Amino acid sequence: MIEKPRYRKATEVTQLGRDPRKYLGAVNTPIFRATTMLFPTVADLEDAALGQYTGLSYGLHGLPTVADFQRAMAALEGGFAALAVPSGLTATTLPFLALAKPGDHVLVTDVVYGPTRRFCENHLKRLGVDVSYYDSLAGAAIEHEFRPNTRIVFAESPGSLTFEVQDVPAIAAIAHARGALLVLDNTWATPLGFRAFDHGVDVAVHAATKYIGGHLGVLLGAIVAEEATHAPLRRI
Repeated sequence: MIEKPRYRKATEVTQLGRDPRKYLGAVNTPIFRATTMLFPTVADLEDAALGQYTGLSYGLHGLPTVADFQRAMAALEGGFAALAVPSGLTATTLPFLALAKPGDHVLVTDVVYGPTRRFCENHLKRLGVDVSYYDSLAGAAIEHEFRPNTRIVFAESPGSLTFEVQDVPAIAAIAHARGALLVLDNTWATPLGFRAFDHGVDVAVHAATKYIGGHLGVLLGAIVAEEATHAPLRRI
């Protein structure tokens, strides 16, 4: 086996998600536009209907343009897999819908991105999920905010507007000890400044419209997850 070269992080950004050999030498993955896919066999079609087909069954599920971006994001963050979604707000809200259920309690940092907070207040509570907010500088003291039904801690570091940096490893340790998941909005730090999965995060979300897009030209979000949390996120 040929060992892959080890790049600096800044160099990885120019390499990940790209394979010119697959696309006639094109540096960037070409834009694929398609909806309906043909299946090799009827058995494959039937597997797709059961959610068991390993290939691409519909354009919405990840054409190469999207799939290559997802692979790059997962590699940068150190997660199992990534999902590209239409916006940063989609990225911050989808984990609540996928991982919480009516009767659950979620803890959200008090400095959370404003639209995420509005979603929690206007929609998540309406769906029967209890929401409370914690001091972004609480660190391990967040343990006092937990309830028996706390399912998710939603952190954001640095926080929107005020830029507090949270003790993510301490929060992760408390969350896991209490049977909860830690979701981190890592938009401001980016995977180059803070590699979420090296510090106990279960799901990392990004408004890729910002640093990842880079030039104010895309409306895009990304969700990176561990293997256990990727499946429910992908299903929803």
